[in-house]
Formats: sequence, structure tokens, C-alpha cells
Amino acid sequence: MSSSHYFSPDPAAPMQRRTIPVTLEGRDVHVTTAGSIFSPDGLDKGTAVLLHHVPDPAAGGNLLDIGCGWGPIALSMAMRSPEAEVWAVDVNDRARTLCAENAAALDLPQVRVHAPEDVPDDVRFSTIWSNPPIRVGKAVLHELLQTWLPRLEPGGTAWLVVQKNLGADSLQKWMSSMLADIDSEFLVDRPETDKGFRLLRVRRGHPQ
Repeated sequence: MSSSHYFSPDPAAPMQRRTIPVTLEGRDVHVTTAGSIFSPDGLDKGTAVLLHHVPDPAAGGNLLDIGCGWGPIALSMAMRSPEAEVWAVDVNDRARTLCAENAAALDLPQVRVHAPEDVPDDVRFSTIWSNPPIRVGKAVLHELLQTWLPRLEPGGTAWLVVQKNLGADSLQKWMSSMLADIDSEFLVDRPETDKGFRLLRVRRGHPQ
């Protein structure tokens, strides 16, 4: 893994910003991206599947995008739920910079971009969306999900999109086991499969 890889907290390669057109929540917008972040050329297939299928996030409270990149998920959450606080977290400093710039450019001040360690421990989330970084390896991925999924509020829902051939089914089983050890009210299922991707859903508390 090179020092300029998008998983790196501080990519070594110089940042060369570029503007690209994308469609988010039916809006044709322009966003800024750069190298050494995830999917710098536009909306990746997994994120597109997630955004197409997920129901609207909670209208208020705290929402979370795990691994925000240049911001497509966090920006979409903010567009759908303008009264909520959207927390966008990423280990990559360049990704955070670009996500914050894109939120400002699209007039979405409710997007709060942070390094994971800078999110206060007492913040809980009513909705979590993520296209998690599967390629970081199982140990790092598990640590990531163990950090954030238990912070789902009672009654809250998390949605993750995972490529089927990259271990979506085994990840679903692991999440079920991990979360059951924390709270028996956690439910994990797989409501959708589309274009080779699984949509995994985590609910804390039984649906009404």
C-alpha cells in the first residue's frame, strides 16, 4: 500500500483539484475531487446502489456517513434531511477537505466533517449510511464497524453497501454476532441485492 493510497490519513502526492459533474438526489451539480481519495472520477457503483435503494434518513438528529470520501453520501443525506446534523468521517485528510468544500459549495452547512477521533464519544446516530472500505482488510474493517455501529440510537437504522464477491454474506453474519453481544435488540438483514452489491441493514430495536 503506497503512502498516497486513499486509505492513508495524509496522502503524499500533491493535491490537484478538479471539478466534475455528478447527479445527487436528482440535482445536477459540480463537485471538487482529487487523486488519492476514493472514487475521484465520480459516483462509484456501490454508492450509487446505496443511494438508489435506501429510504430517507431520519428527518432530524444526528446522521453519519462512515468513510465520506469527497462526500456523495453525506451530501445526499443533507439534501434529504435538511434539519438534521450530518457527520461525515474519514481517516483521509484530503477527503475531509474536499467533502467540506463540496458541502459549502452546495450550501449544506449542516454537514460536519471530522476525523473519526474528533467525533465526541457521546454522540449517537439515528441513521448511518456507508460504503465501507472493504479492501482495508478484515481486521481494520471489523474495528471500524465495531466503533460506529454500536452508536446507533434505539430505533435507528444503518445501511451498508458491500460487493457480493468481496464477502458481503460473511460480513453480515459477523455483524449479527458482534452486535448481538452488545444488545439483543440489534437486527441485521439483507433487504436488497443489485448489480452485484448487497445492501445490509442494521436496526436497533424491532421495527414499528
